[in-house]
Amino acid sequence: MNVSASQVKELREKTGAGMMDCKRALAESDGDVEKAVDVLRKQGVVKSAKLGSRVVSQGAVFAYVHPGSQIGVLVEVDCETDFVARTADFQALGKNLAMQVAAASPVYVSREDVPADLVEREREVLRSQAKAEGKPDRIIEKMVEGRLDKFYQEQCLLDQPYIRDDARKVKDLVTDAMAKIGENVVVRRFARFQIGTK
Repeated sequence: MNVSASQVKELREKTGAGMMDCKRALAESDGDVEKAVDVLRKQGVVKSAKLGSRVVSQGAVFAYVHPGSQIGVLVEVDCETDFVARTADFQALGKNLAMQVAAASPVYVSREDVPADLVEREREVLRSQAKAEGKPDRIIEKMVEGRLDKFYQEQCLLDQPYIRDDARKVKDLVTDAMAKIGENVVVRRFARFQIGTK
């Protein structure tokens, strides 16, 4: 089968795989780009970094209610295909994310979701604290950025240490899942309910 340069280019953009891998996969799948993606996934050639730019229009909503029924969580996790949304790996990721939200009470999904005025206000507070500690001006900004990272770890789901392995962040869990299932995965939103709080 003759494979066109445009087919190879399209497959490379979708998967991040090398040109020769793409040519072989397209030849094996009779020029069908979607089947070629599956061939590359089976070979473990698809790169998770490239996956991050692909469109997600499928997914699932995961629910978790903590024993005692005092805390409940809903998390929307999106992927590219309904097939992947039903796989055991994707389901496990969704359940782990819901348990993380229940245990660690994040406010935002990622750093990008934190309002700029809130970040600036936090910076000002941290600057004032560092000055009150008598720190020299030249190291105050480094201290502020370091302490801001701590703020993000408390407030943002993807920046939090994973509850089952605090050497890893939640975003590492998502990246690992993307590499394993071969699709882009996005944590879209969550809601956490706790009796007695708003």
